[in-house]
Amino acid sequence: MPFKNSFIVSGLSFGLTSGVITTLGLLVGLEAGTGSAKIVLAGILTIAVADAFSDALGMHMSEESKSENSPKEVWQATVSTLLAKFLFALSFVVPVLFLSISTAVIASIIWGLFLILTLSYIMAKKQKENPLKPMAEHFLIAAFVIIITHYIGHWIGN
Repeated sequence: MPFKNSFIVSGLSFGLTSGVITTLGLLVGLEAGTGSAKIVLAGILTIAVADAFSDALGMHMSEESKSENSPKEVWQATVSTLLAKFLFALSFVVPVLFLSISTAVIASIIWGLFLILTLSYIMAKKQKENPLKPMAEHFLIAAFVIIITHYIGHWIGN
C-alpha cells in the first residue's frame, strides 16, 4: 500500500475486504434466488451505502475506544473505511450493468477474488512473509462465503 499512515491503511484494508466479501455474498445469493439483475443491482447499491456507513461507524467506535488514538487518527480510519467500502462495493455495479446477470456473477467473483488476493499479497510482502499462506487462507474464506450464499439464494428461491 502506498500509504504510510496505519489508520488509513487499516481503513482501506478493512473497507476493501468487507466491501468485496459482503457484496459478493449478496450478489451471488440474490442472483441464485431471483435471477434478476435489477434486484442484484438494488442490493449492491444498498450495500454500498448502508454497509459502508455501518462499517465506518464500527471502525470509528472501535478506534475511539482505544485511549491512545487521537481524534485525527480515529477520523482517518473512519473516512478511509467508508470510502474503501463504498467504492469497492460500487465496483461490482459495472459487470451487472453491462453483462448478462449470469456472466456478471462470474466476472464479479473473478474481480472480487483478484482484489482479495492482491491485498493479501501486498500485506504479506509488506510484512516480509511468504504470501502463499495468507492468500490461500483468504481465498478459502471468500470461496466459502460465495458457495454458502449461492446455496442460501437457491434455497430461498425455491
